[in-house]
Amino acid sequence: MRYFMELAYNGTPFCGWQVQPGVSTVQGVMEHTLSLMLREPIAVTGCGRTDTGVHARQFFAHFETDTAVDTLLFTRKLNSFLPKEIAVKRIFAVPADLHARFSAQSRTYKYYVAVQKEPFQFHYSYRFFADLDRDKMNEAASVLMEIEDFTSFSKLHTQVNTNICHVSYARWEMEEGMLVFTVTADRFLRNMVRAIVGTLLQVGEGKTTFSEFQEIIRRKDRCAAGASVPAHALFLHAVSYDWSCL
Repeated sequence: MRYFMELAYNGTPFCGWQVQPGVSTVQGVMEHTLSLMLREPIAVTGCGRTDTGVHARQFFAHFETDTAVDTLLFTRKLNSFLPKEIAVKRIFAVPADLHARFSAQSRTYKYYVAVQKEPFQFHYSYRFFADLDRDKMNEAASVLMEIEDFTSFSKLHTQVNTNICHVSYARWEMEEGMLVFTVTADRFLRNMVRAIVGTLLQVGEGKTTFSEFQEIIRRKDRCAAGASVPAHALFLHAVSYDWSCL
């Protein structure tokens, strides 16, 4: 039987989602805990791969087991074993062909920029001291919905077959005193959101013009774009599926 898990996690103590030797990852913790509880080796497949220090307000993963699972009781027990930085919201049975990664239709990220000093924000936002022109940043962000090749915003030498992505939403807005960039796409490349945010902040500062931003995209060269912003202010906010099969 295949089960989906909806979870959230604080990425601060983890070296990202994906299992890596010698370091603590969210996937590694989930697989270890589930294997102990179900008394069999459990592999967990996530809806994506968040980088070191990146958080998830909503994340989906699936696992398979021959053991009958009382999902409500098992969710409570699982949360009692997991570290405080990981919370499983629910577990539910799904058809065998519903895949946490490949069945996801879109993913939404949010990046938080603190424009003023606030003692309760600095752990989860990027303090930016320069004045920013939000209109110019949104003008540049609108271009992201008109292109497909995001090579200029991808980490170099990654093991992907294509840098093609389709962005359906990209906008800067004020939320509770912070400047927040929200972006939705069918898929994301490694470091893509942080590279885009870093480049758009240059636009907001007046260091990069709208036409220069367009040229950065056309060059398909990561070195042409701005520096990546810190990971601690990035959240995977939502993941969408077609749940009609349930």
